[in-house]
Amino acid sequence: MRIGEVAALVGVTPRAVRHYHHLGLLPEPLRRSNGYRDYGLRDAVLLARIRRLTELGVGLDEVRDVLADTEGHDLREVLEELDADLERQEAVIRQRRTRLAVLLAQAQEGSLLPEGPVSPELTGLLAALGDADFDVSPMAVKDREHLAFLDAATPEEGRVPLMEALQEMREQAGQVYGLLDGLAGQDPDGPHVTRAAAALAVLLPDALAAHLPGADDRGLAETLYEDLAPAQAAAVRRALELLKQRQEGRA
Repeated sequence: MRIGEVAALVGVTPRAVRHYHHLGLLPEPLRRSNGYRDYGLRDAVLLARIRRLTELGVGLDEVRDVLADTEGHDLREVLEELDADLERQEAVIRQRRTRLAVLLAQAQEGSLLPEGPVSPELTGLLAALGDADFDVSPMAVKDREHLAFLDAATPEEGRVPLMEALQEMREQAGQVYGLLDGLAGQDPDGPHVTRAAAALAVLLPDALAAHLPGADDRGLAETLYEDLAPAQAAAVRRALELLKQRQEGRA
């Protein structure tokens, strides 16, 4: 058989056959007098085995080990590892479908957030904040973007307690937005920034202190500060410093 014939018989492409030759998985057959490869039954059987292994998801490097193992030990180990990997993938898919089902239900109800898809924790927080300040406060609009960013950038083990801490200040959100809106376009070194920072610190919940950026996540905080007006960023920085001092004073 010529290369096209054996490829069609086994269900692969001639290009794949040549690739297996190049990798040393499939030995080169004898050539006819005209220079064409002449494939026989053994070649077809080996090629079919390679195809079946790759269809299972076995990598070509592992296929080489399996083919070199005459007693089948490597094959058993490879298949066991592959089965375990598929089990992990199935678990991930189940989790994703569970989350997707929630989002589809929200879409059907008309309650899917415009920032979505977001975590359940942020969904709950945004629902608690409501739309009271959304149409009148530029900071409220910006804050929804900031929260969506934090939701995406914070690992789950830190995101869940962070959102819980922010839930504690949902009733003060309107006051926070009002203070920050008043700083737009102001001088970041003016006394009004100091007064606003002190007022903000009073409104911030103590639980938030545990989630202040550390040395390893300053980049996340700086990204948020850059999106604020200079006076707003200065006030938030100072308010967080006051919150930290307040917590240290109670320790």
